[in-house]
Amino acid sequence: MDLALPLDQMSVEEKLRAIERLWEDLAKVPANVPSPSWHRDVLDARDKRHASGQEGSIPWDKAKEEIRRRKP
Repeated sequence: MDLALPLDQMSVEEKLRAIERLWEDLAKVPANVPSPSWHRDVLDARDKRHASGQEGSIPWDKAKEEIRRRKP
C-alpha cells in the first residue's frame, strides 16, 4: 500500500492529530511495535530520576495541550 499524505498542506495541528491516530492504532497490539534495546536503558534511567524526585511528570492530555499552544 502506497500512502501519500499532503504534509506540505497540513497544519501542525493536523499533523499531530495524524500522529496520534497512527499511534492509537499501533498501540492496539503493543507486541507488534518493536522497541530498540537502548530504549529500555533510557526508560530505566528516567524511572530512577522520577522516583528520586529529580524529574517530574504531567498527564499526557495536559502535555498535548501545552504542545498545541506553542507557536512554531
